[in-house]
Amino acid sequence: MTTIGTVESLWRYPVKSMRGEEAHEVFMGFSGIYGDRCYAFKNSAARKGFPYLNANVQQQMLLYRPQFRYPERASKPPNLTEASGIAPGVTPANAEPNDLMLDVVTPSGAVVAIDDPALIEMLGEGLRGENHLTLVRSDRALTDCRPVSLISLQTVRQVEAESGIPIDKRRFRANVYLNLTSDYGFAEDELVGRKLRIGSSAVIMVLERDPRCKMISLEPDTGEHNPEILRKVAQVHSACAGVYCAVLVEGMLTESDSIELLD
Repeated sequence: MTTIGTVESLWRYPVKSMRGEEAHEVFMGFSGIYGDRCYAFKNSAARKGFPYLNANVQQQMLLYRPQFRYPERASKPPNLTEASGIAPGVTPANAEPNDLMLDVVTPSGAVVAIDDPALIEMLGEGLRGENHLTLVRSDRALTDCRPVSLISLQTVRQVEAESGIPIDKRRFRANVYLNLTSDYGFAEDELVGRKLRIGSSAVIMVLERDPRCKMISLEPDTGEHNPEILRKVAQVHSACAGVYCAVLVEGMLTESDSIELLD
């Protein structure tokens, strides 16, 4: 085993396309990060294959800040300790619906419950055509492709250098930001097809490079669009930055965890 870096920070996004939250520790299960993208708004006008409203269409979504009403219950499965102690390791139970209840701080500073009809009205403002929005809750992360996404700080810095634009790492909306021992960007591309251990027990398989869309061109705090960022990533890196992963062994992740290459 070779140590290739450490966890710089951990993130989850309780509502798809809304602002994320940094966490000191998270539970990573087979279906993704616990509490990640557990809510989304289905949009009747969305194109096939991507049924949910996102910031590509409604850029203001990035200005909405979800907050778990009971953060201590939303950090990990309710029976994690007991399940971990039963050989060979029982799959932890899903959360009770109320455990992952959310309130959302709107751009104006108002606080509304995730299931408040007023929130749907706000999210529909300014959309073109007929958009019927419906709240969806799921026990698995409502990700577009794979359960977990990773990107290195070195890759973020390289994109910054190539584009000539200051880059906030949050544009990439990864679950795990890595600080790799290599001093060059896009080194995580070399991990595709390989297994990594994060911390003491969690194991992932790096499946593929992460194809990027307009989201990385949106400034996280304002929603302002700068197409040059995606354009540069497309020109130099085939529109990919970071990697997608599948979870082979569940476990808790914490900031500063070591990352080991297993094969």
